[in-house]
Amino acid sequence: MFFVKGVKTTPAPQQRVIYKRLWGHELKDKKRTETALKAGEDRAILLGLGMVVLTDETTCTLLNSTLTKEINCSYACGSECWRSSKYPCLQVYVSLNATGRVGLLSHNEEMLELSSECFYVPKCQKDHTALRVMLQNISAHLKMHQQVTCYHDPSEHQASILLKRIYGSSTVFHSLFWPSCMLSGGTLIILMVKLTQYLSILCEQIDKAPK
Repeated sequence: MFFVKGVKTTPAPQQRVIYKRLWGHELKDKKRTETALKAGEDRAILLGLGMVVLTDETTCTLLNSTLTKEINCSYACGSECWRSSKYPCLQVYVSLNATGRVGLLSHNEEMLELSSECFYVPKCQKDHTALRVMLQNISAHLKMHQQVTCYHDPSEHQASILLKRIYGSSTVFHSLFWPSCMLSGGTLIILMVKLTQYLSILCEQIDKAPK
C-alpha cells in the first residue's frame, strides 16, 4: 500500500489576505514617494515664483569656486533599502557688478531649495569618486567664464544669487492667468445657475398668485 504525502497549501482566503497586505505596503510606499516628490515640486515652484518677482538680471564676476566639506546623502538600493554616501559641496562666490555685493551662487531655484551653501546638489549615488569628478568638472567650467549673467534680489531681502532661472515671467503669467480664468468661469456658471433657479421660483410664484 502506498501513501501519498499531501502538500500543505495555503487556503485561498489566506492567500488573498497576504496579497492584499503586500499590495497595500507597495501602495503606501508609492504614495509616500509621490507625496514627497509633490511636496518638493510645490516648494520649488513657490520658491521660483518668489524669485521671479524679486530678482533682477545683472552681471556677476566669479571670485572663487572650490570644493569644501563633505555632505552626507542617501540613495535607494532596493525596496525599503537605503545606503549612505557623500559628495563634496561646491561653493561658488561671485560679486555683483552693479553693487559690488559678494554672495554665494546657486545653479537655479531647485538647487537653492536643496542647499543654500552648495552651487549644485548632485543625485546621490554609490560612487563617491564619480560625484567628486563631476563637481570638479563643473567648477572648472565655471572658472572658464569669469563674467556670467546672474539674478539677484535688488532689495537684498534674499541674499541668494542665481545663475539660471527655471520659472520665467511667462511661467508666472500662465500659472496665474489660466487658473484665474477657470475660477472666473466657474463663478459665472454658479451665478447663472442660481439666477435660473431664482427666476424659476419667481415664475412659479407669479403663476400661483390669484388673478
